[in-house]
Amino acid sequence: MPATLVALSLVLAGCGGDDGKKPAADESSAPAPAPEEPATWPLTGLEAKDGQSVELDHPVVVTKIDNSTASSPQIGLSKADLVVEELVEGGITRLAAFYYSQLPANIGPIRSMRASDIGIVSPADGVIATSGAAGQTISRVQGAKIKFFQEGGPGFYRDNSRRAPYNLFTDLKKVAKAAEDGKDARPADYLPWGTEADFTNGQPAGSLQADFGSHTTSWQFQGGKYVNSNSNAAQGDRFQPDSILVIRVKITDAGYRDPAGNFVPESHFVGKGKAQLFHNGQVVEGTWSKDKLASAVSLATADGAPLKVPAGKVWIELVPVDADNGSVTYGK
Repeated sequence: MPATLVALSLVLAGCGGDDGKKPAADESSAPAPAPEEPATWPLTGLEAKDGQSVELDHPVVVTKIDNSTASSPQIGLSKADLVVEELVEGGITRLAAFYYSQLPANIGPIRSMRASDIGIVSPADGVIATSGAAGQTISRVQGAKIKFFQEGGPGFYRDNSRRAPYNLFTDLKKVAKAAEDGKDARPADYLPWGTEADFTNGQPAGSLQADFGSHTTSWQFQGGKYVNSNSNAAQGDRFQPDSILVIRVKITDAGYRDPAGNFVPESHFVGKGKAQLFHNGQVVEGTWSKDKLASAVSLATADGAPLKVPAGKVWIELVPVDADNGSVTYGK
């Protein structure tokens, strides 16, 4: 065959081998899909069980519960996801109990809300179950666009075996049903959640006392939980947190007097201040900050590193920063 024909046939053979298809990609080199983040509850940071949805058609329901001996026994506290203790008049306290993952059918005694509750409730975009409030407080709560349900509303009833005003109870399933908007949604995380590995460099603290003036809440770390040694809750129905977060807050005059003429304090859960995180029988000293009443709280260690709360149930103590009206002590 002439040399020119040989060369031409080689060129045509080379052209005929390109059929326009790209070589198959090497599947082994393709990046693996990112694993799905586990669904967690917003008020505890705990993972939901298989098949559970953390996006519900009801908001967080914050219930105001009396915390005096007259309220004993408190009912339904053990079903709460998170509890905040706040100062009220006379140096005693009241509880703001948060419910989302569970809705007990019987909870109380229900008492009135305070302006302090705006900074407590609004970060969770929650609603309040309350016996009512002073006119000034109602105006401020409504101005903050917080919905509340009170006596006469769905689920509220009086237990005639108890003495008024410590006999108002409610069924949170009925309250939550009234608050539904037809849209399943997960509220934002209430605290900066972390793991056990995130809690480091703590100092021994097997007991602590949060003093509010006329009332002191005492805690002992026992069996992996914190036990309130002067709880008003019914036996077997006590809230036993995995962690206690102490937030030192400024107190001002709420601008009115209670029916007995007492000064009504307002706790300002906004701004910044000192914080203490108690967990696993230890304490880490740090700081807290919150830009707006509706903002989530940020926590930092004493050296400025982010401070995360191990996932679990938490009791928050909003203790006055004024040494004359509040203090926190702890021991080994």
